[in-house]
Amino acid sequence: MKFGSAIIAVLVLLLGFNSLFVVHEGQTALVLQFGRIVRTGDQPGLHAKLPFIQQVMTFDNRILTMEAQPERYFTSEKKSVNVDFYVKWRIADSAAYYRATTGSDLQAANRLTPLVKNALRQEFNGRTLQELITAGRKDITERVRAETDATSSKNLGIDVVDVRIKRIELPDEVSESVYKRMRAERLELANELRSTGQQAATTIQADAERQVQVIKADAERDASKTRGEGDAQPRRHAAVADDRRAVQVLPVVLGIRRAGRG
Repeated sequence: MKFGSAIIAVLVLLLGFNSLFVVHEGQTALVLQFGRIVRTGDQPGLHAKLPFIQQVMTFDNRILTMEAQPERYFTSEKKSVNVDFYVKWRIADSAAYYRATTGSDLQAANRLTPLVKNALRQEFNGRTLQELITAGRKDITERVRAETDATSSKNLGIDVVDVRIKRIELPDEVSESVYKRMRAERLELANELRSTGQQAATTIQADAERQVQVIKADAERDASKTRGEGDAQPRRHAAVADDRRAVQVLPVVLGIRRAGRG
């Protein structure tokens, strides 16, 4: 009797454990019954299912990173470049993801990588090497992300969050020609800046010399005025002295004239 009760207790525990499952934070789950999806979208928490008949698959719905091997592409001039990139993605539709990949991240990466590479190939094939070097990568990666996301969200249940180009490597022969062209452009820019600087220096020097001439002319004018005023001052003093002497002598002369008349 005790043995039978123990067996029953064990079976009840097994049924209980097999009928409950937990979805953790950052996960989503779907319930399968004989390989067919019967429920999706279980959020974090404790959930129930039919024991032994139904199985649970959980998926990480956080943003994942896919590192890709460098790929060689050709520009519109048929020059080759090696591109190293990575992709940020996450599962948006767990049911579609399961149908497309059977829940395997490796299979998801194998199906997502060609989509990204094909989109990158179109972008690189439509641009010259100069455009790839001088233009920003943001426009390229955003177009690649949008194109890849449109296909992956429909066919794989995956949202492509970001595509980033880590490095663009040029073959040796291409690197040498690019280096020479960049050096010539830098020399041309340096010469232009040097010429502009010389013109500015000449303009500044001419303006300084003109200001010096103006200052010297003003100084000479003021000096001449001061000298003229200095020469006129003694003459004014002499005239005043003569007037004073005349005033002093005039009574004497008048007295002499009166005495002669008498």
